[in-house]
Amino acid sequence: WERARKKATKRIHDVAVELLDIYARRAARKGHAYTAPQEDYRAFASTFPFEETPDQEEAIRVVLDDMESGMPMDRLVCGDVGFGKTEVAMRAAFLAAQDGKQVAILVPTTLLAQQHYQNFCDRFSEWPIRIELLSRFRSGKQTDSILSALQAGTVDIVVGTHKLLQPAVKFKRLGLMIIDEEHRFGVRQKESIKNLRSEIDILTLTATPIPRTLNMSLSGMRDLSIIGTPPAHRLAIKTFVCEWD
Repeated sequence: WERARKKATKRIHDVAVELLDIYARRAARKGHAYTAPQEDYRAFASTFPFEETPDQEEAIRVVLDDMESGMPMDRLVCGDVGFGKTEVAMRAAFLAAQDGKQVAILVPTTLLAQQHYQNFCDRFSEWPIRIELLSRFRSGKQTDSILSALQAGTVDIVVGTHKLLQPAVKFKRLGLMIIDEEHRFGVRQKESIKNLRSEIDILTLTATPIPRTLNMSLSGMRDLSIIGTPPAHRLAIKTFVCEWD
């Protein structure tokens, strides 16, 4: 028991030192102050097919304020499924892409990557913003072409799984990383994300925050936005337990 207690104490100390180092580097670093033509942003926002909820509007406002402040952003947006977290991410991605920065959208599964890719393509269809997908659905030739385009800076937004964290993926001007359900990534992927925190703006989306992530937000190490109001006329989610046949 004594050995286990000492081992746990050492791990807690190491994690605390590591986190303090990361956030000290973020505080000392001058971030990019994003700017974009207000007319373009208003035009993009106006094509959102739903009415924003008060919580969603507030989340969008503080995210854009973070990005325009010149300090590196590290914000957690927490909300139930269907409450509008993706639109918050899309507004942030639009601001970054319009200001010449690249956006990486990191998701834990191939299926979710395909879903986000399709949603972003539909949402940005009227804008000259190039969106690509990096996943096992892409052939080797397609992957090589996307990697070259990322390095050349001709891809504005890329959606992908942990492939985005591999050393072969090089960006010309990465400015914003959007992470969906960070807790579902493995230890190695989390380490790579951790190293990026001091370099770029990070926006994390989750419906189920783990205690450590939530505690970091509540303690002030990460900013927190909660979307607690459902969209108008949204039907309640029903979960059924059925006997297997």
